[in-house]
Amino acid sequence: MGTQSENRLLDGKAVAAEIRRDITDQVDAMVAGGARRPKLVAVLVGDNAASAAYVRNKTRTCEKAGVLGETLRLPSDVDQATLEDEIRRLNDDDSVDGILVQLPLPRSIDERPILELVRPDKDVDGFHPENVGRLWIGEPALAPATPTGVVEMLRRCDIPLSGQHAVVVGRSNIVGKPMASLLLRENCTVTVCHSRTRDLAATCRDADILVVAIGRAAMVGPDHVREGAVVIDVGMNRIDDAAQLEHLHPGDRKRRRGFDKRGYALVGDVDFHRVAPKASAITPVPGGVGPLTVVSVLSNTVAASKRRQGVTP
Repeated sequence: MGTQSENRLLDGKAVAAEIRRDITDQVDAMVAGGARRPKLVAVLVGDNAASAAYVRNKTRTCEKAGVLGETLRLPSDVDQATLEDEIRRLNDDDSVDGILVQLPLPRSIDERPILELVRPDKDVDGFHPENVGRLWIGEPALAPATPTGVVEMLRRCDIPLSGQHAVVVGRSNIVGKPMASLLLRENCTVTVCHSRTRDLAATCRDADILVVAIGRAAMVGPDHVREGAVVIDVGMNRIDDAAQLEHLHPGDRKRRRGFDKRGYALVGDVDFHRVAPKASAITPVPGGVGPLTVVSVLSNTVAASKRRQGVTP
């Protein structure tokens, strides 16, 4: 597949569009065979603007792929017991194949019991301990969407995985840890770095594939990357300093116009302008990993629906 352009960008939008077409074909085949359409319900608590936008994006992508998508909206002052009752209701609804609890939840809600209450076979975020455990012991499981999307992009962009040294910067339960597990499944040799890693730059320079998910704008620079490495930037950071934007993306008029319009710009965890010349392939921010997260949730929903309806994969 020719998603790697001449300037070595890995185009997440193009890969996501291809995956979405594959999902549409799978759903059409399910319906033609007498199965019902897969259904995803996103649980949105409160009025967090970023969360609401993310859920809207999921719903639109569902529609394009032929997956039924609904949003359960609850007020920010909902109590723990009420939210748990709603999760139980969705668990018991046979028409629902995937349940996605949009994070973060309000501070008044204890997240862990909510995530653990979602039935593992409907846990399309892959956060339930049963799915986490199955992922690590190599059994079939619903895996977190972002690392799943990263692996799928690497495959579809013909990036070799088996035998490669992959370095993952960040050890979160959402990205870093499952990313390491999925790369191990692909027969990579995996190193996981974090805030206590000694000489982070030297460890990163050993990577054939460098995956960065730390949530700090442009923390990884050219000193962290060896010539010819593949760099995957999972970060998505807002910056509101025009001077910082100019430093990170000098002379980028398109980004500056967007900054002037919105008052902020989105940048990754990698100093793209200075790292890209050293990388054999690199993801931009935005437009790299982000689009893959949404379609990976849909892929999980379709997979869950097939299992629940007894449809052959």
